[in-house]
Amino acid sequence: MSEYKNRAVVLKKRPQGEIQDGDLVLEERPVRAPNEGEVVAQVLWLSLDPYMRPRLNDAKGYMDPVAIDDPIVGESVARVVESRSEKLKVGDLVTCYSGWQEYVTFPADAPMVYKIHQKDNVPLQTYLGVAGMPGRTGYCGLMYVGKPKAGETVVVSAASGPVGTVVGQTAKSEGCRVVGVAGGPEKCSYVVNELGFDACVDYKAGNLEADLKAACPDGIDIYFENVGGAVTRAVAPLLNNGARVPICGYVSAYNATDMASVETPFHVLKALDPVPEHRFFLVTEWQDKHQEITETLATRIASGELKYRETVAEGLENAVEAFKGMLKGKNFGKQLVHIAD
Repeated sequence: MSEYKNRAVVLKKRPQGEIQDGDLVLEERPVRAPNEGEVVAQVLWLSLDPYMRPRLNDAKGYMDPVAIDDPIVGESVARVVESRSEKLKVGDLVTCYSGWQEYVTFPADAPMVYKIHQKDNVPLQTYLGVAGMPGRTGYCGLMYVGKPKAGETVVVSAASGPVGTVVGQTAKSEGCRVVGVAGGPEKCSYVVNELGFDACVDYKAGNLEADLKAACPDGIDIYFENVGGAVTRAVAPLLNNGARVPICGYVSAYNATDMASVETPFHVLKALDPVPEHRFFLVTEWQDKHQEITETLATRIASGELKYRETVAEGLENAVEAFKGMLKGKNFGKQLVHIAD
C-alpha cells in the first residue's frame, strides 16, 4: 500500500442519456506501490474530451467501455513522485492515461506514456490541448485525411475547441479559405478576430443553412467533422466534387439513449450523389509521428502563431460538472481540470 492519499471519479452506473447524479462518483482509492519497472505519478492536469462519453455506455466501439467501479478514462499531465525504473525518474513530467484520479501507478514503458520536453512559453496544460491529443488529432485529420490544397475552402465544426482551433489555423497556413462553425456570437467573434478564420457561422442563430452557404460561395472542399447532426446536414449540399470529409467524432449524438437510431455523418454523406470521400480516423494511426507533431505544435505555440483558449475547472471534485457542461458546449476552448501544481 502506498502512502499517497488518492481520490478518483469512478463509474457507478451507466448513464441513460445525460449524466445524472450518482452515475459518476468521487471516491477515495488506494494507490498501488510500484513494482520493478513502474512509477507512481501525481496528476497535475486532467483533460476532459467528448470521446469519454460514449465509453461510459455498455457498447463496443472503437475503444472498450469503462468498467463499472473503474475510474473514468482520461489523459493527464503528471509528475513522477516515485520510480523503480531507469526510464523515468522522480520529477519527470509525462502525459499518460491516468484516468480521473489524483495519483496513478503504471509501467514506465507503458504505451501512450510520453515524457514532456517542455518548451519555454508553452504552458504545461497545452500538452493536453493544442499541443496534445486534440491538437494532433486536428493536425493529422486535416493534413493526412483532408489533404488541403491552397485556395480550397475548409469548414470545421466546433471551431473554437482545441481540435477545431488547430484545424483552422493549420488550414490557413496552407493557404486555404477557412470557415468555422461555433455556438454563439462570442465564440464566432473569437474564431474570426483572434484565430484568423475567414468567417464563422453561429449554429445557434437559427439560419445555419443560409449562413453557411453565404460563407462558402465556392462550395466546400474539406469538411472536418466534429459534431454531426444539423451541421452535417447543412454542409452536405455544399460539398464540391472531390470533397474530403475527415470524421473525428459527432458529439451531438453522444448523450443519445439509443445509438442505433442516431443519424450519423455516415448516413448523411452516403446519401449524397456522388458520395464524397470520407472516413472516421483515430489519431493513433500516426502514433509514430507523436513526438514530431507535438514538437511542431509546441513550437507554433511558443512563437505565438498557434492561438488557443482554455476553460479550467479547479479540483477533481468539479470534474463531473465540467464534463457535463462541455458536452453541452458550455466551455470555451479546451476543457481542463487543474488538480495540483
